[in-house]
Amino acid sequence: MHRVVLGGEGLDRFAAGEYTDHYVKLFFPPPGVEYPAPFDLAAIRTTMPRELWPVTRTYSVRAWDPVARELTLDFVLHGDAGLAAQWAVRARPGDELHFGGPGGAYAPDPAVAFHLLAGDETALPAIAAALSRVPAGAECAAFVEIGNPADAQDLPGVTWLHRGAGAVGSALVPAVLAHPFPADPAPGTVQAFVHGEATFVKELRRYLRVERGVPRDRLSVSGYWRLGHDEDGWQASKRAWNAQIEAEQEPAFN
Repeated sequence: MHRVVLGGEGLDRFAAGEYTDHYVKLFFPPPGVEYPAPFDLAAIRTTMPRELWPVTRTYSVRAWDPVARELTLDFVLHGDAGLAAQWAVRARPGDELHFGGPGGAYAPDPAVAFHLLAGDETALPAIAAALSRVPAGAECAAFVEIGNPADAQDLPGVTWLHRGAGAVGSALVPAVLAHPFPADPAPGTVQAFVHGEATFVKELRRYLRVERGVPRDRLSVSGYWRLGHDEDGWQASKRAWNAQIEAEQEPAFN
């Protein structure tokens, strides 16, 4: 994991805090390409050929300090791979980064009695932000699977799961399934946030939606990424993937 804190005048109009899963879209120009100032994504896509458009990568907001005007992003490193991760490793004070956002849709509901937070490293920033908003007195089960024990952070209440050489989700899924679950997940009883690699997310969605009967509007469940795909490839196929999951997991509730 590698942390970068952004600041400067470019954040004067930035605002976040409504949701705990806020995210931003980072824009990286192809090598050797410079865009006119001020950066205008719509103009770039209108006037320049597609091969000169910036590459987009999505990252969760780890923290936003509205007083200091500082935006914290955490990057998962995969050796020498990853466009955004390698930018983060090389970043130095004074470097510029173009991004759009924030987006977001989830935050712990203070009226809910049981909160489930589960994900891999890519979901860690959002889970950390969510933990700070779980109300006192509510039950919270937070599971984060990591490949390297050194990636564990000082987050009270998190169960850290080390997958070692196992597949992503191989430690997380059994831990979630084994955790005691409310016997009657009626509306207002349970809220779940499950994000990370798409394959284990699909498995846990089925568990929560079909086996446990958690109402759909109480679930924030989505694949942040999919093994074997970069973000461009995953985003191109994600809609069809989600439609397949809906077809497989929802009929029993019609």
